[in-house]
Formats: sequence, C-alpha cells, structure tokens
Amino acid sequence: MKIALIGASGFVGAQLLEEALRRGHQVTAIVRHPDKLPQHAALTAKAADAYEAGEVADAVAGHDVVLSAFNGGYAGPEAQAQHVRGSRAIVEGVKRAGVPRLVVIGGAGSLFVAPGVQLVDTPQFPAEWKEGALGARQALRDLQTEPALDWTVVSPSAFLEPGERTGKYRLGADELLMDGDHPAKISVGDLAVAVLDEIERPQHSRRRFTAASAN
Repeated sequence: MKIALIGASGFVGAQLLEEALRRGHQVTAIVRHPDKLPQHAALTAKAADAYEAGEVADAVAGHDVVLSAFNGGYAGPEAQAQHVRGSRAIVEGVKRAGVPRLVVIGGAGSLFVAPGVQLVDTPQFPAEWKEGALGARQALRDLQTEPALDWTVVSPSAFLEPGERTGKYRLGADELLMDGDHPAKISVGDLAVAVLDEIERPQHSRRRFTAASAN
C-alpha cells in the first residue's frame, strides 16, 4: 500500500514507520525536518506543516491511506488548542486530497473508566498531560461527527512504553483496558503492530479502538 505517515519522526511515528517498512509498504513520511529520517528504498520524505491543510493535501495526495501520529504537545496552556487546530487541518487536508482513509493515533484520556466518565476527567489523571489529552478527545469528537471520511482512531493503553515488539496484543472498544486492578500497558512496538494490522485488514471503520499488551 501507499501510506502517508504524518509525524514519522516522533515516539510513536518512528515505530509506525519501522513497522510499515518492515511489511513492504511504500511510505511517504511527512515531517517538518526530513533530514531526521532514515534512508530506505521504500521511503520518501516530504516537508509539510501539519497545521496547514493545503500543505497536508499536497503531501498526501495519491496515497491509499493517511496515518497520523500528529501530536500538538501535552504540556502548556496552548496544548489543547494546538492539538485541535492541527487535527482539524489534517482532516481537511485529507478530504481535499481525496484520500479514502484516515487512521489517527489518539490518546488514552478519552477512554471510559465508568459509565459517562472518561479517564481524563478523573482526579488521578496527571495534570501536566491534561491539556493535550483534552485536545485529543476533541479531535475524536470531531471525527465522530464527520459525515463522509472513512476514519479510525487508535487509543493506546494508559501506559505506552518503550519495549519489546512481541507482535501480540488485545483489543478493546471505548473502555480503558485493565490488567487486574491496574490500567493496562502496551509497548510502542506492539501498538504499531496493531495499527498496521488495522490498516491491512480494516475492522474499525468510523470507530475508535484501543490496544493493550496480551495477557
């Protein structure tokens, strides 16, 4: 497949890039600084600003799917607004380009921990991450009202960590996955496996799902 990957040099994006190339896909990595990317025969680097819908549209045109690991940041008073602004620009750019599918890496904050209660609204949620998590939640809400685009949002577990790529994971829907009495975790490598599996064999059209390490 031809995959346009936004945010390919970040913590999650770098693993998505590695996994996509491992599987033989043609990847266009869309970043601010292409010089940070590795060299690979199946990789094309493009510089674009994710906050500019026109630049996004030009960069993603002609691809089968756009995979967005965009992150507007979690800390600071502007994090929520930045995330929403970037996410909306990406959606608009994908629609202008006519790319049929958008897969977005979301956050765990919008996962439900009880009926009507999302993780980001609990007292235990770290204050320093809250603004970014609220932005990611709004980005999900925007997509849930999007009338035409074929989208999928992937929320990682509460704890997204470096670690071994086992190739094994378990899925959930809108509820926070647990390991006994504790929130579940997943390695960024296994999250990438779950995301590429979804791209290759779509199961969650116009829905969000979450992934955690296999028990």
